[in-house]
Amino acid sequence: MKYLMLVGDGMGDHPIESLGRRTPLQVANIPYIHELSKQGLLGLVKTTPEGMTPGSDVTHLSILGYDPRQWTVARAPLEAASLGVSLNPGDVAFRCNLVTLRQAGAKGYEFDKIGPGTILEDYNACHIPTEQARELIHDLNDQMGTESIQFYPGLSYRHLMIWVGGKVRVNCIPPQDMVGQKVMDYLPKGDGQQLLKDIIMAAAEILTLHPINEERKKEGLKPANGIWLWGQGKPFNLPSFTKKFGVTGAIVAAAELIKGIGSSVGLEVVEVPGATGYLDTNYVGKAQAALKALESCDLVLLHVEAPDEASHEGNLEAKIRAIEDLDRKVVGTIVQEMGRFDELRVLLLCDHRTSVMSRHHTPDPVPFLIFEKSKENKIRPSGKEYHEASAESAGQIFNDGTQLMNYFLKGERGNK
Repeated sequence: MKYLMLVGDGMGDHPIESLGRRTPLQVANIPYIHELSKQGLLGLVKTTPEGMTPGSDVTHLSILGYDPRQWTVARAPLEAASLGVSLNPGDVAFRCNLVTLRQAGAKGYEFDKIGPGTILEDYNACHIPTEQARELIHDLNDQMGTESIQFYPGLSYRHLMIWVGGKVRVNCIPPQDMVGQKVMDYLPKGDGQQLLKDIIMAAAEILTLHPINEERKKEGLKPANGIWLWGQGKPFNLPSFTKKFGVTGAIVAAAELIKGIGSSVGLEVVEVPGATGYLDTNYVGKAQAALKALESCDLVLLHVEAPDEASHEGNLEAKIRAIEDLDRKVVGTIVQEMGRFDELRVLLLCDHRTSVMSRHHTPDPVPFLIFEKSKENKIRPSGKEYHEASAESAGQIFNDGTQLMNYFLKGERGNK
């Protein structure tokens, strides 16, 4: 048996008035996903344990069968693992977003330094291209890097800062949760807060005058004139996925966080040209890469970030389009190529719900489906389409998300 996991990040949502109290999944044109759902098992799974934040780090650990309450891992060190950045035991990694700052009431983006009226306008600097972003991060490191502070470039707006021997007990707010808010009200608080504040302040003064940002403004694009530090944590060790479940695996993703989780548990990371983590990602290329990887390993996780990005932007139309692209370009490609495998089991789900109205993740259970192609398929068809309300009515629920992997692989509840 081959196993394929498809994760539409943040695809789940809540009823929206403008959609007639329906969700994006209910209105999206997703015939391939609906057909798998009708022929497969449909239900709900709670991927965020009670009391934990519904971030993609927590929820993907759950999906892979690792209890986030036992294996507490922060976002930044996971991304460091993906980028091949080595951390010593005393080092602290911070996620470093390139962001767009603006003085409240100003028409343009000109300002000398962060002050009481500075707001965070865009948490991703209009999805700045990786080539421009890398130059900005390299220049920041040249001007601000020290023996204890180093910046490392990643993809688009997502980068890293490493604080050698740094402080980890500091409260840093994710930038997507403070769009439109005053920066001074959300600066880091806790151990080491002054150094982190100084870095954020100094970076803004450097970036606002950078030639790349001058060009972006001339082109009518938002400048990447600031950074935001968050998601901090120290290095970690996770048990091997193969040793835990007895299957070999690979992961296809654009987001460094997801690749970092995969590599940390021993999954092979498959790179796909044109995979951006946004609406313009290479959907078909990712599907083809997943199918190719399945020829040499037992399980592949294919992750699509686009629905979550659209949700954080509050762009309902883009979220629906991202879901439809996932259906047509990813699931459609896989359905058309299923004949390559005698036996194939497919798990499709979202890692968490992301409300396109509030732009925030929510901890509510998410819909999942399990489809099987085999001679001895014992799955009783649900006959239902794939969306939140339908999954709830199906009556199958995993209140502990870590149990789903064992069920997917062996038809058993509970982890071994």
